[in-house]
Amino acid sequence: MPNVRGFGGDADAAPSASMSDYARDVLAALDQLHITTAVIGGVSMGGYVALALYRLAPERFSGLLLADTRADADTEQVRANRRRLSMLAESAGAAAIADEMLPRLLGATTQASQPQLTRAVRDMICENSTVAIQSALAAMMDRADSTDLLATVRVPTLVVVGDEDALTPPALSQDMAEAVSGARLVRVPAAGHLSNLEQPHAFNDAVTTCFGRR
Repeated sequence: MPNVRGFGGDADAAPSASMSDYARDVLAALDQLHITTAVIGGVSMGGYVALALYRLAPERFSGLLLADTRADADTEQVRANRRRLSMLAESAGAAAIADEMLPRLLGATTQASQPQLTRAVRDMICENSTVAIQSALAAMMDRADSTDLLATVRVPTLVVVGDEDALTPPALSQDMAEAVSGARLVRVPAAGHLSNLEQPHAFNDAVTTCFGRR
């Protein structure tokens, strides 16, 4: 069970698990499934969890996937924006978060050509409770900087980024790929921050090419 703490240290605010808590939950799941090693990765916040897990248990990785994510910690400007989003979630609910985030989560091509996906992503955001949104924001805001960790990665690594990703632009992914010895970088055309949903065939091809079918 993850440790529970207040958002930004405020005891009256929404509780939050840390990235390390999420990583320990993944470890517990691997143990329960009797999986010794695996290709482990994530998209966006999932990439933060993957890096936290690599810090805790690098021996459990046979490969690492970092998609539309970043290794550095939040700047104070980004932290301030997460606090603002937390207050918005509190006052206006998940729908307000969806309205603000959708234009940045999805690439311009997706927004113009895949209205059904835009609606589906909005629905996924709206299914979250205010507490869940605030908890995730707090965990992201408080996560450790993993930039130096990248140089210690010793497993096959794939970095994927949408060409139209506005939240974690391709230049950041280029930097991550260069920091990991032997890492491969794949830029997905016509995709934004959710490249796995926006262009699933291109995303899956990149993964299977790098790690093989399992």
